[in-house]
Amino acid sequence: MNPLISYLLIAIGAALVLLILSGIKFLPNNHIGIVEKRFATKSVRGSFIALNGEAGYQPEVLRGGLHYLMPIQYRVHSAPLVTITQGKIGYVYARDGEPLSAMQVLASNVEANNFQDVTDFLTKGGQRGPQRQILREGTYAINLAQFVVITEERVYYLPLSHEDQDVIEKMTLVINERHGFAPLVIKDNEDAIGIVTIHDGSSLPSGEIIAPIVGQTINDPLTYHNNFQMPDRFIAAGGMRGRQLQVLVEGTYYLNRLFATVEKIGKTIIEVGYVGVVVSYTGASGEDLSGSDYRHGELVQQGSRGVWSMPLLPGKYAFNTYAGKVVSVPTTNIILKWIKDEAGSHHLDDNLSEVSLITKDAFEPSLPLSVVIHIDYQKAPLVVQRFGDVKKLVEQTLDPMVSAYFKNIGQTRTLIELIHERNEIQNQASQEMKEKFAHYNLELEEVLIGTPTTRGDDKNIEIILNQLRSRQIAVEQIETYQRQQESAFKERELREAQARTEQQKNITESELNITVLSNRGKADYMQALQQAAQIRALAEAEAEKIARTGIARAIATEEQVEAYGGPQYQVTQEVMNRFAEAIQIARVDVVPRVVVNGSGENGNGSNANVMEGLLTLLLSDKLNVQLNDTKREQSEESKTLREEILTKLKEKPSEVLAAAKSIIPQEQNKTTKTETLREEILTKLKEKPSEVLAAAKSIIPQEQNKTTKTEIGK
Repeated sequence: MNPLISYLLIAIGAALVLLILSGIKFLPNNHIGIVEKRFATKSVRGSFIALNGEAGYQPEVLRGGLHYLMPIQYRVHSAPLVTITQGKIGYVYARDGEPLSAMQVLASNVEANNFQDVTDFLTKGGQRGPQRQILREGTYAINLAQFVVITEERVYYLPLSHEDQDVIEKMTLVINERHGFAPLVIKDNEDAIGIVTIHDGSSLPSGEIIAPIVGQTINDPLTYHNNFQMPDRFIAAGGMRGRQLQVLVEGTYYLNRLFATVEKIGKTIIEVGYVGVVVSYTGASGEDLSGSDYRHGELVQQGSRGVWSMPLLPGKYAFNTYAGKVVSVPTTNIILKWIKDEAGSHHLDDNLSEVSLITKDAFEPSLPLSVVIHIDYQKAPLVVQRFGDVKKLVEQTLDPMVSAYFKNIGQTRTLIELIHERNEIQNQASQEMKEKFAHYNLELEEVLIGTPTTRGDDKNIEIILNQLRSRQIAVEQIETYQRQQESAFKERELREAQARTEQQKNITESELNITVLSNRGKADYMQALQQAAQIRALAEAEAEKIARTGIARAIATEEQVEAYGGPQYQVTQEVMNRFAEAIQIARVDVVPRVVVNGSGENGNGSNANVMEGLLTLLLSDKLNVQLNDTKREQSEESKTLREEILTKLKEKPSEVLAAAKSIIPQEQNKTTKTETLREEILTKLKEKPSEVLAAAKSIIPQEQNKTTKTEIGK
């Protein structure tokens, strides 16, 4: 064989081997292979991706590893995996798919939402252009011939043409300007809200400036868009492009910035002492709540277009200031000063100055004054509806009204009257102006008038004031002199009072001594009366006792007389008893041991007396005297007392017996002693009669002497 032919065959074989080997492709695991088919029996028409094996870019990608493709027919473009870093967002641009409608800005991903399966994306109606759906953190095997993925770090795409490159760069620039590669974060310390503007969807109706709130039902999976993070659900819920009424509050939101942009604004803060009247620019026309008598506008309920009838109370509100405005109305007392270069705390009177007056006597003073007003928080919407805000109310209504009122007051009074009658003018103004202020839904609290001042070079008012000052000084001097005179009088009275105070101790002591002596005399007098009453009572008791004792003894004596058998025996018994008691008390012998007696004739003593005769008669039983039975008539008191004693003896015999038991033994003892003594005397008399008589002579005078002394003492 010809060597040339051999070499040629070898070269052809080697070329065939190399050609066959060129179909082997190796892809690392962090890359994909985008397959491009160079020729086929048919070509793609009306699309960019060959879904049915046509020539062109194939929908499937090759993953990492060895792959064999027909040499020359296929070309594999190696591309890295798409990686979205943590906390970042990736945007997708589709090169092939259904065209966007005239109402669309971004491609819908309701069905075609799988960017890693081109066939599925295209067969489900995926649209070309920028997509509504975004990519979150992760790694994706995306066919970069069909999709362009834009991230903050890089743009993942397969270059095709310069025009395509320009579109991608513009899209990236827009996303960067909107800070779209990072989620929206509203921090809690910012006190801010997010105003959302939607750039896709149907347009707002004519006359509307704010899109209404849609898709708020959490349980509805087709329309709940979760604060604009699911664009297709927002569109399905009827959301419209433009600035939205719904706002975003604190949180993190992964928003497609090509679909929605956000502007941060501060929250609406209603301070304490204020209310916020809402003037809404959006909403349906509501029913008028102001009443038929109010002819300055309408008040509507919350959510309707117009002035809301209920104001916002103090607090923080996520209020969309593009959908309305909040007019702050102070509810504390407002001090309006008609004084130049001075203003109240609310600064509503910055443009007010003193009221120029012309008095009755042709003076032209300037009158500074202050007015205190109050606005009821429930009437604040009426004030805003009528005047727009409180500052306009002050400058356009209150200023001319108050100035005109005090100009009228000034024309009816002279300058001096204006100064002297200041308090009366204040009270009059407070009463008369309340009704006028109430007409404007205001409450007038107080009117305060200052001192009239001059304007420019006018010195006449100052002259009048100086004269008034001089006059007042003279009046004050007169008053001072009168006070000094009164002070001198008071000082004299003080001296007298001090002198009187120094002698007050002696006066008090003398008065107290008089009182003490008077009280002591009264006490002695009362004591004497008590002692007299006591003596009188004791005397009466003693007299009654003696009377009762005497009557009782009389009764006892009568009974004893009857017991002895007659009065003569009773007398004999009593004489003997007394004689025996006298001998016992005197403690002398009945018969003296020595008797000296001068005997007379027949042996009888010459000194015999009555006692000897009495004893002789008693002892010789010759005393047989017949007593007089004549009875003395008793008094009524004695009879009454006697009957009382006898009645008690009959009514209470037990008590009488008890008393008798205590008395009878004593009497019996006395009787026994008497009988014993009597027997002894009789015995002695029988034995020694002369001695007994002598003893009796010595005893009886002594007893008579004692009896006489006793009677004298009584």
